[in-house]
Amino acid sequence: MIYLNGTKLNFDVFPNGETKVDTKQVLSVVKDTGYNNVGFKFTDDSDLIKLLFLKSYLDTTEARNTKITLRILYMPYSRMDRIEGQSAFTLKYISNFINSLKFYEVEVVEPHSDVSLALLDNSHADYVTHFLLESVMSEISFNSDEDYLFFPDAGAQKRYHDLKGYKSAVGNKNRDFQTGRITSLEVNGNIEDLYGKKVIILDDLCSYGGTFKMSAGKLKDLGATEVYLLVAHAEEAIFAGGLFDAKYEPNEESYKETLISKVFTTNSIIEDTYGLDNRLRIYDIIN
Repeated sequence: MIYLNGTKLNFDVFPNGETKVDTKQVLSVVKDTGYNNVGFKFTDDSDLIKLLFLKSYLDTTEARNTKITLRILYMPYSRMDRIEGQSAFTLKYISNFINSLKFYEVEVVEPHSDVSLALLDNSHADYVTHFLLESVMSEISFNSDEDYLFFPDAGAQKRYHDLKGYKSAVGNKNRDFQTGRITSLEVNGNIEDLYGKKVIILDDLCSYGGTFKMSAGKLKDLGATEVYLLVAHAEEAIFAGGLFDAKYEPNEESYKETLISKVFTTNSIIEDTYGLDNRLRIYDIIN
């Protein structure tokens, strides 16, 4: 999906699959002075073609004399941020493509790593979880002096290192690199007084949610009473991974309570709660 100055743009498709730009709509919302802000919400690779066509067209209009910025709601291919063996460095290729469009400024919402920012020209990050965290804390009656933040791995801890003044713990994951599956997870930190506390798990992205289910189970083993998840980006796979159905089962005789009480995310990828409004909160970061 492509937005221009807050308006979602329409793109028609010719019978042979080619994309047609609705130039009339573009001209109705474009500005000839100041800034023109393009919003990019990746749904599939066709959005990259739409971005190319829009920016190329804007450069033929009076908008070329303005500062045309790009806000990337979720950076596509951001998990392919390194070369392993003979793998293709697709994040670099996509970044080179975006750089070729020569935006005045590029803003990336909650980048997966610093690699995206290093590859993109004139770029900076918007860590939306920083301001969403306050809303989440208010909704769940989080006690900043008693309750905990949990970072599933060292990468998450580094990403949110400037969240000071909270009790926190960090996970240490062991992974089977043949299958990619996480085999175990340890919780490190000052966790002696975790019993009876609420915990918010913080990270940038949720796919199927395996890491977060394992994290929540470990936190409840240590005595946490309620576990919540706040992620900037959630893929549609979140509904297929059993995250919302998972129960805490320390033993067969115990009461099977909900593993993760509620998930908080943005509409950077998903848009629909599919009836899970009481278990899933989606914040609008487009408008």
